[in-house]
Amino acid sequence: MPDWLIEMGIGEVRGALVEEQQIVEAHISVAGLIGAGTIVEAQLIDVGRSGRNAIAVFDGQEYLLRETPPGITRGATFDLEVTRSKIPGAEPWKRPLGRVAQPRWVGNLGSGSTVAMPADDQLGAAGWDDLIEQARSGTVQFAGGELRISPTPAMTLIDVDGYLAPDELAVLGAAEAAKAIRRLDIGGSIGIDLPTAGSKAARQAAAAAIDQYLPQPFERTAVNGFGFVQIVRPRTKASLVELAQDRAAFEARALLRRAGFEAAGAKRLVAHPAVIAILQSHADWLDALGRQLGGAIGLRAEASLAMSGGYAEQP
Repeated sequence: MPDWLIEMGIGEVRGALVEEQQIVEAHISVAGLIGAGTIVEAQLIDVGRSGRNAIAVFDGQEYLLRETPPGITRGATFDLEVTRSKIPGAEPWKRPLGRVAQPRWVGNLGSGSTVAMPADDQLGAAGWDDLIEQARSGTVQFAGGELRISPTPAMTLIDVDGYLAPDELAVLGAAEAAKAIRRLDIGGSIGIDLPTAGSKAARQAAAAAIDQYLPQPFERTAVNGFGFVQIVRPRTKASLVELAQDRAAFEARALLRRAGFEAAGAKRLVAHPAVIAILQSHADWLDALGRQLGGAIGLRAEASLAMSGGYAEQP
């Protein structure tokens, strides 16, 4: 049976569901972001309008409530359940979402193999580095074509292109898009632009491919005559593609992961100045890497490097 690999990394927790030595589903939980399902004691600071869009605050972070909590006045405190965590990157202005918590026991248990940066790179063996490259580039290659993934404020758009015949590419592209949605943890409203299929049968086969490879829960439209289909999935946090939009922080955490598999001893991390600035602001991350490698960690900025081109060297 497929199992989750959970890696307690520096600055983030990584999880991957691996089937036949390949990652089919992945999640990244960034340190400092309060995840969906967490219950906090918040204060109501705005009751909203017409019973909607109230605002509460916890630890300096504002949360949007779709419905004003009945019986709770402005300034009062209450138990708030986070329903969508803060989305970093391209939309920092968006408030995380919450609702009045119902009295219940809340656990955060899951099955899987939990590893704290093992000596052997289990996630890497399953294709983690390729997954991260897909997230940062928004490009997924497959035999006969490619996907271009673009997050926007309204929805995540996936364009399917390739050299196969339109009917064949529409069906294959729909299947690959569904796999990528799951693998890259994409939620919310999603639009897939498939090649215009020449037959109704091909459009129906493309829709069936989405249903086959994308687990429930989700809703979708039919594939229209122009090859467009819309999918709506639950969205409780940022996708890997959205996390990659916060580029410097994303690459800083990826560099820490790569450096964690270097030989033991002191290291100097060399990276783009924006990445170095993130690392300088997180001394606890560097201390954790130093304990992991058994040596002091230094930093060196190199403006000629790409954001993703950081590496570790001997000091």
